[in-house]
Amino acid sequence: MGATMTTVNALLKEIYEPDVHDQLNNKVKGFKRIEKSSEGITDDVGGKYVTFPVRTGRNHGIGARNENEALPTPGQQKSAAARVGLKYLYGGINLTGQTLKLASKNFQAFASTLDEEMNGLKRDLAKDVNFQFYGFGTGVRASVTADAANTITVNSIQYLEKDMMIDVLDVTLATTRISNRKITGIVGLVVTYDGADGSASIVATDVVVRTGNANREMTGLGAIVKDTGTLYNIDPTVEPVWKAIVNANGGTNRALTEALMIKVVDDVQTNGGETTVGFTNLGVRRAYYNLLKIDRRYVNTQKFEGGFEGLAFATDEGDIPIVTDTDCPPNRSKG
Repeated sequence: MGATMTTVNALLKEIYEPDVHDQLNNKVKGFKRIEKSSEGITDDVGGKYVTFPVRTGRNHGIGARNENEALPTPGQQKSAAARVGLKYLYGGINLTGQTLKLASKNFQAFASTLDEEMNGLKRDLAKDVNFQFYGFGTGVRASVTADAANTITVNSIQYLEKDMMIDVLDVTLATTRISNRKITGIVGLVVTYDGADGSASIVATDVVVRTGNANREMTGLGAIVKDTGTLYNIDPTVEPVWKAIVNANGGTNRALTEALMIKVVDDVQTNGGETTVGFTNLGVRRAYYNLLKIDRRYVNTQKFEGGFEGLAFATDEGDIPIVTDTDCPPNRSKG
């Protein structure tokens, strides 16, 4: 009998490609739009802050007068000091001495374990920062809608992943229901976690956060794009121009239209700002794509400043890039 694959099996080599292929979505778009700067970082009242002045009012000591009439009462510029508290983000790795020694060269492993862990950690932290870019600073990733033994049903799994360590807290983030539990599985909207069952204390409306992150994440667009509440030490009831432009749907579903988009851009301009980019999730992007396809019979993508590529939204002030980001919250867009 001749040699077969079975008889020569011990002589055969397994051949692997040299690189580790990533199956995870590591795209970071929103946060990359922010320009980094050390300007304005100062010591203030015992802590580190970024402070910057904001002009909030005009000098209204002006007016039209006839000859020899009293001049307008002198006025002055109005300003406020915005103060941004710094947030600190960390990541950790743990390697044994044996791992460092025995998995560091090409013939021993696909990649240096230390390099792979460090580079992967940087990507993972950048991805988490991109989630925070759209958030409220609270760390909330999902809301609980139902509870059972070692499982919770949530309103969305967009920001949850298997093996993530989570806490479940009440909606005010004041009371911890369960802490430091690993997500062991996700099926539909049902999330399974390890450790002791917390169903005795978890109730609907509770929220899910990454372990230890409650009220510690950076202030994202969710907290910035608001027309109520103090932001960066400035109260919009005292300084009305500090209010963000919010065009909410009032809790009802509505279709995306160019008229809605134009109104937001116009309102931002009226308020003294400029719309330079719009971020959407995949669903809103598809809705906008369909608008262009139906109404204009063409769809073009364009490259914009900063390396962004997306669908263009035409205005009389020029094209605005509509950029798709998988971390952008559903059913809304940010600009």
